[in-house]
Amino acid sequence: MNLWVLSYEGFDPASERLREALCTLGNGRFATRGATPDGELRTPGTYVAGCYDRLDSTVAGRTVTNEDLVNLPDWLPLTFAAPGSAWFRPERADLLDYRQELDMRQGILHRALRWRDESGRVTAVRQRRLVSMADPRLAALETTFTAENWAGPLRVRATLDGRVTNSGVARYRELRGDHLTGHDTGDQNGLTWLTATTRSSQITVALAARTDTVSPVREVIREADRIGTHHVLDLAPGESATLTKTVALVTSRDCAVHDARSAAIRAVRQAPRFDELLARHVAAWERLWRDARLEVAGPELAQIVHLHVFHLLQTLSPHTADLDVGVPARGLHGEAYRGHVFWDELFVLPWLNLRFPEISLGLLRYRWRRLPEARAAARDAGYDGAMFPWQSGSDGREETQTLHLNPASGRWLPDGSHLQRHIGLAIAYNVWQYYLATGFMPQWCAELLIEIARFFASLTVLDPASGRYEIRGVMGPDEYHERYPGVSAPGLANNAYTNIMTVWLLSRARDTLDLLPDPTASAQERARWHDITRRMRVDFHDGVISQFTGYPDLLELDWARYRGVRRLDRALEADGDDVNRYKAAKQADTLMLCYLLTSDELMEILNRLGYPATPDLIPRMIGYYLDRTSHGSTLSAVVHAWVLSRSDRARSWQFFAEALFGDINDIQGGTTAEGIHLGAMAGTLDLLQRCYLGLETRRDGLYLNPLLPDRLGVLSLPIRFRGHRLLIDADHRQARVNGVARLTFPSEPFTRRQGETIMTSTGDLGRRINYHRVRLGLTLDQVAERAEMSPGYLQYLEERPGTPTTETMYRLAGALETTVDDLLGGGVDRPPGRGRAKTAPTLESLDPEECLKLIEPGGIGRVAFNGSHGPTVLPVNYKLHHGFIVFRTAPGGPMDQDLRTGTEGVEIKVGFEVDRIDDAQREGWSVLIQGPAHHISPDELPEVTDSDVTPWAGGERPLYIRIVPHQITGRRIHHL
Repeated sequence: MNLWVLSYEGFDPASERLREALCTLGNGRFATRGATPDGELRTPGTYVAGCYDRLDSTVAGRTVTNEDLVNLPDWLPLTFAAPGSAWFRPERADLLDYRQELDMRQGILHRALRWRDESGRVTAVRQRRLVSMADPRLAALETTFTAENWAGPLRVRATLDGRVTNSGVARYRELRGDHLTGHDTGDQNGLTWLTATTRSSQITVALAARTDTVSPVREVIREADRIGTHHVLDLAPGESATLTKTVALVTSRDCAVHDARSAAIRAVRQAPRFDELLARHVAAWERLWRDARLEVAGPELAQIVHLHVFHLLQTLSPHTADLDVGVPARGLHGEAYRGHVFWDELFVLPWLNLRFPEISLGLLRYRWRRLPEARAAARDAGYDGAMFPWQSGSDGREETQTLHLNPASGRWLPDGSHLQRHIGLAIAYNVWQYYLATGFMPQWCAELLIEIARFFASLTVLDPASGRYEIRGVMGPDEYHERYPGVSAPGLANNAYTNIMTVWLLSRARDTLDLLPDPTASAQERARWHDITRRMRVDFHDGVISQFTGYPDLLELDWARYRGVRRLDRALEADGDDVNRYKAAKQADTLMLCYLLTSDELMEILNRLGYPATPDLIPRMIGYYLDRTSHGSTLSAVVHAWVLSRSDRARSWQFFAEALFGDINDIQGGTTAEGIHLGAMAGTLDLLQRCYLGLETRRDGLYLNPLLPDRLGVLSLPIRFRGHRLLIDADHRQARVNGVARLTFPSEPFTRRQGETIMTSTGDLGRRINYHRVRLGLTLDQVAERAEMSPGYLQYLEERPGTPTTETMYRLAGALETTVDDLLGGGVDRPPGRGRAKTAPTLESLDPEECLKLIEPGGIGRVAFNGSHGPTVLPVNYKLHHGFIVFRTAPGGPMDQDLRTGTEGVEIKVGFEVDRIDDAQREGWSVLIQGPAHHISPDELPEVTDSDVTPWAGGERPLYIRIVPHQITGRRIHHL
């Protein structure tokens, strides 16, 4: 088995739609399903991220409006025919061989077949397909034909087809899907093009195609909604001829576009030939895999892990970071859920945060851009703050359907799932997780979290009888229970997940205000938030937390009768019953608390609310709700694998395996064909990273507490934590951080606190290591053995910047028979900064985020201000603490006398500079921060004493000073 290749032997029409979804190719901007270019039973799908359109349909006598991610014109069609034969169709062909392979490492879909026509002529066909990760507008299909036992002309037809609709999901087919209109086609200087416009959103879509072949014969067949070119290739026995179809896809939503058609034509005209296009594409994927690598033992396990990473990056790549798009629940792989954005980002962003934080930030920005719409929705419903929709699409209004079809009964039913207000909790949770992973809280992220907190605070009402705050009229994550039995109005009271996570949210909102004060947050508002965090209602029964008020009164389901039925809601409704009557869940609801919060966090919240809780509450809850869950969602297996990971490892592994193989085995019965389950795929990766490996991001650093299943073997992955790169290798006995054994199990958790690395950038460390290794004639394995580290980490340091610890550097220096100073570029016999100038240096401006990452580890900086004796510059030891520069000095000195602010109402702005120079490479960077300096009052001292900052001159020096960054600039000088 190839760990990087997903292979299919033979052509199987019954499984073709599943293959199409799993063999989708994309680049984060657009994706195309792995449909055959020449089949009859195919479900073509090309989807551009964020390209939505709304249509009205008449269903069950009612007019409903649905917004869809639009299926765009099909660029794939390409077929062929031998003399006297019909056009090739795999369903009707005499296939001697047929093989399809998805190369996940390089992002290429291969197809190879041998076809015998009616006259006995055998033709071999090999195809390579890509959607460029290097240029996100381009895609290409290369086809090579070989006549094995005949000679003559082979006809080839390549088409752009605009006659597509959104018809890929059977249960939606009563709804309109004809989103494209106003088609036009043309032929210009050997290029063909097709344009169409979405009906209501008025987005213009343009495709332009170029065919490259040695054959001079070309005929254009043009219709209003499709255009094709016919070619004739002269084949000789045993010889090959190749035709390549290169396509550019542009929409009127794209940046730097005058009009979509001319931009598409220009892009495809300038596109390189296939080999160069492929080389750039492969290089782009290689760069992605360096950061996304997640290696496990066992070929089958490793292959599926690679598949999940691959599809996650095809939907959400670095190209996505600059787009106005969210996380579609089914990726860009199909039309299920209409391409809407739910809460799946809750399972996706934690993995991205530690690898591609810029993508996470872009996805959070999608929510922030829709903050005005969420504010308006809250205001219209009579609430404060921002109320985000359960299903979101183009502009942030509620896209949740009002009716849904039960395929088991054929009936259209009312849908109240828009009451899943907990979507806001997921967004706020992701803001906080991004902050913990990066140490960076942009002002607009803080605004997003605070506005969501305001909504949930206003959703909360005080019951005078109990003295408890309650939340009514909502649905929880379970999704089966949307109303009380016998009640027509949807909504439940005191969903435990919503109530407890609201307490968590309001606590984080107060923390956020400490980081970035909001002048609109009054003391009265903060006091009410604090009161809610101490008096929120949580119901209990049978020694467990009740899913919602009234849950204990529900009936127990006859599980034997419905054994193996995952969608109980559909089965019961078809039987004339109602799932609302029973203690039955589609997926984790109350147990989601154990997924998002540590046991300590959950216990602390319950105790603060006045509900004495002991650790045995959690295992009781897990057992109780697990027995009453049908796992009607792929996310259910992810959550249950997580919550069982430390109490029932065998069962945790069973759920992990189910989640891991959920799409490739289509365990939900046909749903994968409609699009992969992106949240579940990302959830399995996060299970490996944060659950089994025990990686926990906290405000004071990164904690590692592994408990890996034996069957997982060795787990190896790189991560980025607050600007630093770490490589972790672990198995069920031992873990290595940056190649050095950091703990042997059982042991206390390893903690990497802020500023623990010895430098913020390795400069040319990798080349120096390689130089000394080659000088000594040693292999990677030999140096690794000498340094007592893994060969994988040593190779990582040679190839990429890293942040080794002091201990690691001393081990390396000893193994390479040199000094740490030499490896770090020291040893130059001149004062720092006095080296020869670099030839043709380049000065690069740094954005504020990168500046903060550079100075985040702390160290030595300089404070400059206009003192009583003129301009004053003093060195200080500093820490970046909660977004502020913090340092210590002595009372009575110039910083005490000249920077006395706050108490006397004087705002004195200072300059603070940090720079680093690598004299050996004659390059470096400098960061300048300007803003007011404040003495920290005794009341504020507890907030900064945990920063562990030490004074420059030693001694007690109890005066803490904080600089608030108002302006952040930076420069990097290097050599091209």
